[in-house]
Amino acid sequence: MTEEIVKSALSKVMYPGFTKDIVTFGFVNSIETNGNDVSFNVEITSSAPEVAQQIKDDCISELKAVGAGNIAVNVKSPQMPKESSSRGKNIAPQVKNFLMVSSGKGGVGKSTTSVNIAIALAAQGKKVGLLDADIYGPNIPRMIGVADVKPEVNGNKVLPIKAYGIEMMSMGSLMEEGQSLIWRGAMIMKAIEQFLRDILWSELDVLVIDMPPGTGDAQLTLAQSVPVTVGLTVTTPQGVSLDDSRRSLDMFKKLNIPIAGIVENMSGFIAPDTGVEYDIFGKGTSQPMADEFDTKIIAEIPIEPSIRTGGDEGKPITFVDPSSQSAKRFMAAAESIWATIEDINAKGGVDNEGVQPTTPPGVSACSTGGAAASTPQSSGGGCGCS
Repeated sequence: MTEEIVKSALSKVMYPGFTKDIVTFGFVNSIETNGNDVSFNVEITSSAPEVAQQIKDDCISELKAVGAGNIAVNVKSPQMPKESSSRGKNIAPQVKNFLMVSSGKGGVGKSTTSVNIAIALAAQGKKVGLLDADIYGPNIPRMIGVADVKPEVNGNKVLPIKAYGIEMMSMGSLMEEGQSLIWRGAMIMKAIEQFLRDILWSELDVLVIDMPPGTGDAQLTLAQSVPVTVGLTVTTPQGVSLDDSRRSLDMFKKLNIPIAGIVENMSGFIAPDTGVEYDIFGKGTSQPMADEFDTKIIAEIPIEPSIRTGGDEGKPITFVDPSSQSAKRFMAAAESIWATIEDINAKGGVDNEGVQPTTPPGVSACSTGGAAASTPQSSGGGCGCS
């Protein structure tokens, strides 16, 4: 029995919920052989006991098939995710944590970031949903290869579409391709609520929510409908993007949403032929903004042609090319976000009571001098947010 034979056998063990094996994921290490006896470690990202047991059973089965004798499989798992301790209004109580992905402007790679962060969290063993709440520009179905898939309806509820180990729902999955939506704010607000209440999400560890650009009705409705655990801002290094990203971070503060960090996209360019990284648009220019809002840059994602082709072809880079620089940085960003979520829950979670509407019936929620002026720390704008 050799290490090569062991790796060949273990390459047939698929990671539960994925179409990649544990060797390709890089989970197998410390292989030792003694005659036909084998011992090794499998360091998985899932905390679920049933996942660890299935991997262990499959490893033993594949190794027995190639003639292994005594087999010692040491499966190392992270701790089970902590229950959310958040309070306040929550119209999707089966979801433990909510991650709002925001940007001040469009075209900065927010949807690409949402997709890859969601897949990275799933690869780390979390049960993940992805809500494409960018009503006017729903791109995520194409990005994960389900542009032609329509969701199933169960009674008056809609089942999310499953792909790459996550659950997903998008307005793009409900409407005809190329159809425009000419909606006023009230309809956008209603759509956000229905995506949370009327989709049959599973018991999720986290729902990643790709928001429309800006700081408007959709963001306020989400914050008032569920206790958002953390917010993530996506930007590019250019000054015009940073100006708008500051507004996104300021929105998180006003809505009492803890900030998980900043993802800086287009941060350098990696030449596909040489692998050399060039600084063409600036890099690290988000740091002063991060310091200003007492947060951090959790990923600098370079321009890689495979990110663009992966988005167009429905093959997210974090899943199809986990060894790429971008995939590694998305994985590190997901680890940072989850650490922040666990820290927030350990300290008592979040509460959205302070951003609930306080205007009386018949009074516009956006009229100046509204009832929200009496809310602690209120801006006095009448929108019920501080």
